[in-house]
Amino acid sequence: MKQKETLLSTPLKPDLDIEDFGDDHLVSSFNTPLRDDAFEMDNDLKIELIAKHFKEIMQVLGLDLTDDSLRGTPMRVAKMYVKEVFSGLDPKNKPHARLFENKFGYGEMLVEKDITFYSHCEHHFVPIYGKAHVAYISSGKVIGLSKINRIVQYFAKRPQVQERMTVQIANELKTVLKTEDVGVVIDANHMCVSSRGVGDTNSKTGTAHFSGKFSEENTKREFLNYINTPA
Repeated sequence: MKQKETLLSTPLKPDLDIEDFGDDHLVSSFNTPLRDDAFEMDNDLKIELIAKHFKEIMQVLGLDLTDDSLRGTPMRVAKMYVKEVFSGLDPKNKPHARLFENKFGYGEMLVEKDITFYSHCEHHFVPIYGKAHVAYISSGKVIGLSKINRIVQYFAKRPQVQERMTVQIANELKTVLKTEDVGVVIDANHMCVSSRGVGDTNSKTGTAHFSGKFSEENTKREFLNYINTPA
């Protein structure tokens, strides 16, 4: 247990000093940055350690943890982090997308729009929330519609950067569906912009990934026109 706790308290390396970055928006890779030993610790121990450290944070802030309202907060936060809002870090939670034959021979784009998601900014650990719009053209196989939603939720439920999340969703769909013909558009609100820092409550952030036929102007325009048309 001592060894595991040490991993959680490793100081920042000098070349990664937070003062060098400030509030800059950074994307280091399109893979979520995870240590090699990220899944050696079981979830029960993760919850125990997170609760312990979050309790210390609350105490440093001066909160009275003997108060009935606050007493259970460290454990509630720990369970929420591991089992809910960051559950997409664990590959065991990755949705299994069963493929079906495209028996109807449907060769046009299939669009699933307005998929609501909730994520967290990895720079400040505050919410990102919005809508994802996903489309693909079958190469002979299709997946159930709910699996598209589940793939979006899986990659949303981790500390994220919106650009990375967009590409991760697109790459997963290309792998699962065995096609390059995929389009993903995400519109999101970032609480790190609206609730802190500049305090802009009106701005939204848009990202997109187009590959295969969706890189062609006509297909891209058809997709964008559809998702921008009111239901």
